[in-house]
Amino acid sequence: MPGNSGNLICLVMAGGQGTRFWPESRRKMPKQYLALTGNETLIGQTLTRFEGLVELDNRYVITIREQGELVVEASGDALNKSNIIFEPSGRNTAPCILLSLATLIKNGAHGDDIISIVPSDHVILNTKGFQKSLMRARDLASENSQIVTIGIPPNFPNTGYGYIQRGKTVTDRIYTVEAFKEKPDFDTAKSYVESGEYFWNAGMFVAKISTLLEEFETHAPSIYSHYEELLGAIGSERLDSVYSKMQSDSIDYAIMEKSKRVSVIEAEFDWNDLGSWDALELVCEKRDGSVVFDKYSDAYQEDCSGNIIFAPNQFVSTIGLKDFIVVSSDGALLILPKKDAQKVKSVVGYIKERSFSEELL
Repeated sequence: MPGNSGNLICLVMAGGQGTRFWPESRRKMPKQYLALTGNETLIGQTLTRFEGLVELDNRYVITIREQGELVVEASGDALNKSNIIFEPSGRNTAPCILLSLATLIKNGAHGDDIISIVPSDHVILNTKGFQKSLMRARDLASENSQIVTIGIPPNFPNTGYGYIQRGKTVTDRIYTVEAFKEKPDFDTAKSYVESGEYFWNAGMFVAKISTLLEEFETHAPSIYSHYEELLGAIGSERLDSVYSKMQSDSIDYAIMEKSKRVSVIEAEFDWNDLGSWDALELVCEKRDGSVVFDKYSDAYQEDCSGNIIFAPNQFVSTIGLKDFIVVSSDGALLILPKKDAQKVKSVVGYIKERSFSEELL
């Protein structure tokens, strides 16, 4: 097929901590390694979503070394162990991606190869729709040397997501990017949704390796200046010191918001970033009006509705409980109204300040 001469590679970014799913998600077991929506871990679902499109040898995960064993265990047969890239230290997503590109080149990839970069902890139920959108993004990235981001049509004014303002129509459901917008307040988010000109920014994008490297050189020269040294240090003890020289910056700030080569394609699939416990009710089956994860299939509920209850190894009984989150996990109990789901981070901050126990984090 014309324009598709390069191999398709996927890079899954998996080094996050997922503190808003505390107490189930902790440093020793972050959100992406949990099976929150079924029997398969979130990172496992992410990797298997590429089956039929990306060969096993072309699937990569980048994470921190402390999570290496978790990646292997949670990915199963969907990833080769040799395709785990370890970030020496936290430098945000721009250096992380440049390190990944250098590693791919070191492993024999070419500039015309197409890379799809995705988060490890999102839920997409419509795999066929995801693959259809990805193939369209791949074609555009290959033929026009564009960075193609996948935008999610918003169905309510969410203040927890960044937004992408679309520009001119390129072709069906593909647009130029007018601007990237930070997480807005409610009134601004409402105006975005009502205008019909904005997408949620899902942090997924597709591009030729050469296109990304060119945009790094153009828009993030202070980071790109270390590329050759980084390439030479991969696989040696020098990598840590080289990587530590790189400026910490996000890929959005370093490249996406500055580049004139960015297009957005409208997603043809559902999407949920599982940002907090209340998101589970959008992607999980309900039992008697509530989402319940417990040891038994007949948890006792009386006069209850709209709850999210996570206690996988226990029998759960609730009476008169409405619109609450209840999580019991490994010596910690969390109870709060569903509307306050984002306040879980306050609990994590409290534990950090008082240093109760590293086990709680």
